[in-house]
Amino acid sequence: MAGELIYAFRVMRLPLLDAGGAPIGRLEDIVVVPGRTASAPRVVGFVATSQRRRIFVNANRVASLGSDGARLRSWDVDLNPFKARPGERLVGSEIIDRRVADETVSDVALRQVPDPKVVRWEIAKVRLAKKSTLFARRPSFRLVDWNEVSTLFAADTEMQAEAARLHDMHPSDVAAVVRALPLQQRKQLAEVMDDDRLADLLEELPEAEQLRLIEGLDLDRLVNVLDEMEYDDLADLLAEMPGEQRTRVLDAMDDDDAEVMRQLLSYAEGTAGSLMTPEIIVLPPTSTVAEALAMIRDPEWLVSVAAQVFVTQMPLRPPTGRYLGVVHFQRLLREPPSTELGRCLEEEPTISATTPEREVAERLASYNMMAIGVTDEVGRLLGAITVDDVLDRALPADWRQRRRGGAV
Repeated sequence: MAGELIYAFRVMRLPLLDAGGAPIGRLEDIVVVPGRTASAPRVVGFVATSQRRRIFVNANRVASLGSDGARLRSWDVDLNPFKARPGERLVGSEIIDRRVADETVSDVALRQVPDPKVVRWEIAKVRLAKKSTLFARRPSFRLVDWNEVSTLFAADTEMQAEAARLHDMHPSDVAAVVRALPLQQRKQLAEVMDDDRLADLLEELPEAEQLRLIEGLDLDRLVNVLDEMEYDDLADLLAEMPGEQRTRVLDAMDDDDAEVMRQLLSYAEGTAGSLMTPEIIVLPPTSTVAEALAMIRDPEWLVSVAAQVFVTQMPLRPPTGRYLGVVHFQRLLREPPSTELGRCLEEEPTISATTPEREVAERLASYNMMAIGVTDEVGRLLGAITVDDVLDRALPADWRQRRRGGAV
């Protein structure tokens, strides 16, 4: 619960649970990085043991942290071996037992931070111990605020401090700052940024600049960053990669994700397929309004994606069963929670993957839609195109640079 303290020694004994609550490993350590100026250090993830491997679990992938364990948001688990990055501190192996004057760090307390998008934690307190002496036979303990021992968490380099400063800025504003840096400093900053923040930054840059920025990343780190990108943005980046590099990346990706990307890359430039994302909300007609609202409530969905629920026959993963229609968010708010989606469908037009981009824009404008479904020749839903992606493509290629006044 937000505001309550949870101690590192307790966290580092918790089981790692999949999205269904089944144990798949155990937490071993907590990974933190410096916060921006005067802000608490942030928890960026956890080190866990799973299938006899020591892996990294991004904090964004954790839905809850409690007495039963750390439960993941999804079923996906990255089993690549954990490697600490510059600027990261391991609470268990690097901070606990550190000396602070004549005291020793005996534990660290985390606090959940209220955030409308994700569950996140920061360092709140540090427990210090003083050894027994001739006059005090028992060790003494005291709990202090993190900023009383801030040197434990301080950034080692200027770029680590800059990454901390940029962390809570809007990605488009971060992109403006990064574009003003020399290329070498951009790469240094990319090395120390969180995976999800670097992914956000990449989505705000033209593909040519994305390629220059990720040039020095090793393959494991690169795949972790790309895994955080939206499918359509990732497809654009992969399309610009040299063929050999693209093959290596696809081979290193999760098999299901790689299959999706290969399908998206097969569509010709300038068509609906090249703009499409398969990451949409799809439910069967027997699902209820309450279930649909629960899906939409997940802050991980983009606003344009969460504006509607697409309804199809089974299976629900694109390519789905037969497409039936769509239910918009406002309609869901007007219907009783127990109403089945099949009773409140709207039969909006769909397009094919070969539809030209201009026609996609015209359809969205004509029907005032936030997103339009893309179907194949037998009526299966392949994905959808959101209005923000159409707008991004319709603007001049250099609109971001001109708006920010940044140098290429």
